[in-house]
Amino acid sequence: MKKWIILALALCAGLITRYVVDKGDTAAAVEPAYSMNILESGDQTIDLYDQEDPRLRIIYFGYTHCPDVCPTSLAVLSAALKEVKQDQLDQIWPIFITLDPERDSPTKSAEYAQYFHKKIIGMTGNAIQTKALAEKYGVLYMRTELKNSALEYAIDHSSYFYFLKPDGSLLEQVPHTLNSAILVDAIDRLLIINGDS
Repeated sequence: MKKWIILALALCAGLITRYVVDKGDTAAAVEPAYSMNILESGDQTIDLYDQEDPRLRIIYFGYTHCPDVCPTSLAVLSAALKEVKQDQLDQIWPIFITLDPERDSPTKSAEYAQYFHKKIIGMTGNAIQTKALAEKYGVLYMRTELKNSALEYAIDHSSYFYFLKPDGSLLEQVPHTLNSAILVDAIDRLLIINGDS
């Protein structure tokens, strides 16, 4: 009789141990939660909402394989950056955030942004961060499969410039434009608002 009790206790202990180990493995397999504002650029980790950096953020969401809209928008942003005065340029932080973290590594996003202007910082987050940022600012994007294409897929997305305060609050969004003067005007106006906050 004592043998059966010992066997039963050993079986229970084994099942409990198995449950605890399995639960631990499952927890380790789940991707940890990331703050949406901690992104990567090249080999650097950057806090998009760094309150100690008072610059006005100008963010454009796109992806490096974009055939037309993204390069056009970043070229317009580059033109606007060349038109503003140096003291204004020092007060703004132009940023490109990829909507395609699967293909756009932090290094690739950083290099892509630099093609347009040395002040534009290219950033990459993971899929969870990308989705969270897109939802926060109303960025629409969708993966579209491309049959018989070396690219495999495209990212269809809305095209706006988002002007943010250092804490991430949205001041204004400017739709896709070919006129850099519209961005220069927004920079002039919003630097005053950002400076007053």
